[in-house]
Amino acid sequence: MFLPEVGEGAIYKYEIIGHHGNMLPLKADPYGFRSELRPDTGSVVANLESHRWNDSVWLAERQKKNWLESPILVYEVHLGSWKRVPEDHHRWLTYRELADQLVPYVKDLGYTHIELLPVMEHPFDGSWGYQTLGYFAPTSRHGAPRDFMEFVDRCHQAGIGVILDWTPAHFPRDAYGLAQFDGTHLFEHADPRQGSHPDWGTLVYNYGRNEVQNFLISNALFWLDKYHIDGLRVDAVASMLYLDYSRKEGEWIPNRYGGRENLEAVAFLKRMNEEVYGRFPGILTIAEESTAWPSVSRPVYLGGLGFSLKWNMGWMNDTLKYFSSNPVFRKYEHNKITFSLIYAFSENFLLPFSHDEVVHGKNSMLHKMPGDMWQQFANLRLLYAYQYAHPGKKLLFMGQEFAQREEWNEAHSLDWHLLNWESHRGVQKLVRDLNRLVATEAALHQVDFDWHGFEWIDCNDSDDSVLSFVRVGKKPEDLIVVVINATPVVREGYIVGVPRAGFYKEVLNSDADVYGGSNIGNIGGQHAKNDPRQGRSYSLCLTLPPLAVIFLKLTPA
Repeated sequence: MFLPEVGEGAIYKYEIIGHHGNMLPLKADPYGFRSELRPDTGSVVANLESHRWNDSVWLAERQKKNWLESPILVYEVHLGSWKRVPEDHHRWLTYRELADQLVPYVKDLGYTHIELLPVMEHPFDGSWGYQTLGYFAPTSRHGAPRDFMEFVDRCHQAGIGVILDWTPAHFPRDAYGLAQFDGTHLFEHADPRQGSHPDWGTLVYNYGRNEVQNFLISNALFWLDKYHIDGLRVDAVASMLYLDYSRKEGEWIPNRYGGRENLEAVAFLKRMNEEVYGRFPGILTIAEESTAWPSVSRPVYLGGLGFSLKWNMGWMNDTLKYFSSNPVFRKYEHNKITFSLIYAFSENFLLPFSHDEVVHGKNSMLHKMPGDMWQQFANLRLLYAYQYAHPGKKLLFMGQEFAQREEWNEAHSLDWHLLNWESHRGVQKLVRDLNRLVATEAALHQVDFDWHGFEWIDCNDSDDSVLSFVRVGKKPEDLIVVVINATPVVREGYIVGVPRAGFYKEVLNSDADVYGGSNIGNIGGQHAKNDPRQGRSYSLCLTLPPLAVIFLKLTPA
């Protein structure tokens, strides 16, 4: 359809006559490139060709990148509450202001990617963007489409990738959206046992319909093409894969084989991944999938769903249970910290501490930690250092990097004034140094998804709550020994077997005074002794600082 003399900025909706001749509620354009700011719901004519891109070098390098063997360090952000402008009624930052402030901040901290909670247009602030209505429109809360392009462009020029949360599992019922778009169940199921989501009050897409697959896949390609996006994190994949997700017996309809798997959703996800990788090599797709569904991050041609990475929700839950327990009792919880290595290489895992862990009464990361204030900070530093030592790519939500004290609230800025305190600056410095360590040391990023990159030294010292292991790169000489002491007790003369001779330099100690610790360590490192221990030819005699992790890098003799 073509309408003459309709200029940029014109507001419009569709007036649709239903198949019974009835007038339907006015509909926003499902493919509209811009929307009015809530509470208004009209579509707005926008020109997507007005931005002149300056990221050709980034795109060329991305196409050749093997991300699975590269550091992936993700800073998850909600644009509306990262920072606000207090002198202007606490208004949101614009996309261009975010490019000026967020991009250099993320660059300084050493992250490789920014992951944005959904920027697609949504009517309700409290949904955090997950109840998407305008799939093709970046939210007008922060500016126009060309402004969002400028933000992405500036990220790329700074060497930072941009990942978008993408929500094909969420189908809001709002009358001006896709629901009953032509008066029939065109995009959704007619039967509520298939088409209604019991947890979120939303609908469920009928993934078996060509209209639905074409709409959603074209949307994924749209963001990668028009906005040069580097990856899509697909939300709530488990709710798509299972027909009985959050449903009781009798509230769902089995598939044609009598099973609980949503075969149409499985086919859709496989096709989506094939399409985006076929057209945009070097991008990432990441599944938030919380079950034991097999081969989520394996190629489609090998029977997998085709994602690059999968969030490791089991690791996250076990880890937080372990670290929230009193160190006195951690020896009884030891299996929670070792169990993840049973399955760590079954998928290409990303280790997330996301926004979901700091809302709805779950408390901030700092105040999940037990003990007095010193121990809470030490435990938090221990937690982050353990996360960065563990095989897998890494993700932290905004504010966690400086030990935000309050739960996240989308209606307010982060508490940046906390950086006036040394203890909070210490956590931020530790995260910066951990990012740089992972980025520069092949042993900590090159072999994240294979047993060749990891070897236990001792996983059985539950009485002392001490863990020790080796991380190795593709070259045997790229070797880092990690020792974790999860109690507030200083352990002197602790023997750790190591596989090779040489000097083991202490390249990071989470108890260092620059991080707010007690500065107990190993005076820069030590030479391995020709004293076989724990099945290895050499050993180190270490001082283990309290509630801390030490990283020791091999320098061959």
